[in-house]
Amino acid sequence: MPKAVKLADIAEKVGVSTVTVSKALSGQKGVSEEMRAKIRELADELGYKQPSAIREENIRKKSYNIGVLIQESYLAKYESFYWQMYQHVSTCSLSYNCFTLLEVIDRQTEEQLEMPRLLKEQKVHGMIVIGKLSSDYLRMLRTGHNIPVVYMDFTEEEQNADAVISDSYYGAYYLTNYLLKQGHKKIAYVGTLLATGSITDRYFGYIKALTEHGISPREDWQLDDRNIASGYIEENLMQLPSEMPTAFFCNCDLTAGKLIQKLQAEGYRVPEDISVVGFDNYINPGICEIDITTYEVDLSEMAKQTVKILLKRMGKEPCLTGTYVVKGRIVIKDSVAKI
Repeated sequence: MPKAVKLADIAEKVGVSTVTVSKALSGQKGVSEEMRAKIRELADELGYKQPSAIREENIRKKSYNIGVLIQESYLAKYESFYWQMYQHVSTCSLSYNCFTLLEVIDRQTEEQLEMPRLLKEQKVHGMIVIGKLSSDYLRMLRTGHNIPVVYMDFTEEEQNADAVISDSYYGAYYLTNYLLKQGHKKIAYVGTLLATGSITDRYFGYIKALTEHGISPREDWQLDDRNIASGYIEENLMQLPSEMPTAFFCNCDLTAGKLIQKLQAEGYRVPEDISVVGFDNYINPGICEIDITTYEVDLSEMAKQTVKILLKRMGKEPCLTGTYVVKGRIVIKDSVAKI
């Protein structure tokens, strides 16, 4: 097996210090472009690999089975946002020569704290949980076995848990500010608080934007959209207020689509009479004919970060524990009018 090339080998051949070589290869200042090019060329000729590249290569050489748990209520009748999330995880895992095994957790399994079959039968080396399960069930997952677990799209009170989430708080903040810049000052929020962490985070991002503009949130302009026990969105819960706002901020595009249906049934035009924004940039086909202005969640990057954290845990590599927040972007469509 050929001997690995070190920084000192390159430094000796070029006639500079190892510090200079390190700076040249890592893109740091303090090295002329001519010298940087010379060092990089020699490094390529000798077959030098930076430590990060070696770690990535070693990870890809290993093959793991990755279990994915999703609570049944997150999987809607049609292809859902969570199916999309799982597909991104599966695709990303394959790029690392790993395979995913999906298990849907029903209410009874969750309430009775039954161990997933994937764990009981010892079929996986690590676990990804997509969408929040009960705190008791998550505690059982963390303590009932010795394989690593990473949460995706939610986080827990425990600081020693690995989680990857979208930027719900600042995404909602930016999107509410967009509505304010369009002249809207009467903005309602649609989402059942505490139903999920992301709904609550988005509510507080909305509150931050209003508060900074001197606008006090109104209790009658905070509408529920789902049954907190089942998690299902129910249109009858979205009771329109007696005094209507000029815009609604909806916690997700699916809720926004159903709200638009309700508004149209009541004789309102969107966006001519009422503007509506959503979140996720994902909606089931056929729910709404209007393209909804939204904050796009970067599912591909979320999946990538989730899988990479889990791979490091499974490979016993150094990795900071905590919550990783993935940025998104506002996508302007047709559901907002300027006033």
